[in-house]
Amino acid sequence: MSKETIHKEVVILGSGPAGLTAAIYAARANLKPLVVDGPQPGGQLMITTDVENYPGFAKGILGPALMEEFREQAHRFGTEFLVTWVSKADLSKRPFTLETEDHHIIKAETLIIASGASAKWLGIPGEAPAPNGLGGYGVSACATCDGFFFKGKPLVVVGGGDTAMEEATFLTKFSPKVTVVHRRDTLRASKIMQDKAFKNEKIGFIWDTGVEEILGAPATGVTGVRLKNLKNGEEQVFPSEGVFIAIGHQPNTDLFKGQLDMDQVGYIKTDGRSTATNIPGVFACGDAQDSVYRQAVTAAGTGCMAAIDAERFLDSNPPGADS
Repeated sequence: MSKETIHKEVVILGSGPAGLTAAIYAARANLKPLVVDGPQPGGQLMITTDVENYPGFAKGILGPALMEEFREQAHRFGTEFLVTWVSKADLSKRPFTLETEDHHIIKAETLIIASGASAKWLGIPGEAPAPNGLGGYGVSACATCDGFFFKGKPLVVVGGGDTAMEEATFLTKFSPKVTVVHRRDTLRASKIMQDKAFKNEKIGFIWDTGVEEILGAPATGVTGVRLKNLKNGEEQVFPSEGVFIAIGHQPNTDLFKGQLDMDQVGYIKTDGRSTATNIPGVFACGDAQDSVYRQAVTAAGTGCMAAIDAERFLDSNPPGADS
């Protein structure tokens, strides 16, 4: 099958808050960006129900509706979209070469990586997004995003690392009782995070136990979890009105391993306060490079930065300058 070649000054991989904000800014700079949508157009907000912490929406907005607003705004300024994903990337020289799953060849003078990160899940019944599970109806992987909706409700946090301790501690701002369920009898979290959790009277622990199923229905929300002791095999139903899966995130950056500098988890390293990577002309924004904040508003902010960085790079390094 012949391959169609597309040549663009700015190519953006990913269409979550970071990617679409980058597109808005690049398009307004008359750079005619191309957004490659990726396997989940709109990013993680597409599986989020109410978003109440994004500025400008005093009454809140549904995650998919927010992303549709982003997309329409980017399109209005001339952004083009390609609904596919990249299977191969060569960043050894400009223009960078991307090969997509549907046989396009993309030549990019600058590349903005906004491929995001994916929460790690347990793969148990009841965990998936509605209608197949309770995701968005009491199951979450982001306490900062969703903790506000659980005021006065008992909650379960699954995990034993720093992420779990951070989530549990944050949730005590809203919940009278947060129970951490961990598969081992000791935590993997740093000592300072362990001490903080152990000293918090609102946090309890269930050790040597796995979560087998999340119980409830979208109409009623989460009602509990089915637990199994991994040492003696005993099972119990533990009541809870919300479950936070806190076993970490995985950045969607495998495509660039061996080409871009990354940390040990896979988050792309950027230079100082910029979005520049170790390869001139390649920029990273959003959750692909942010392991700390992971919020829609911070992702959008770095998307803006990446577009401005790309525009300035092109001013100093116009197409053909490297040839």
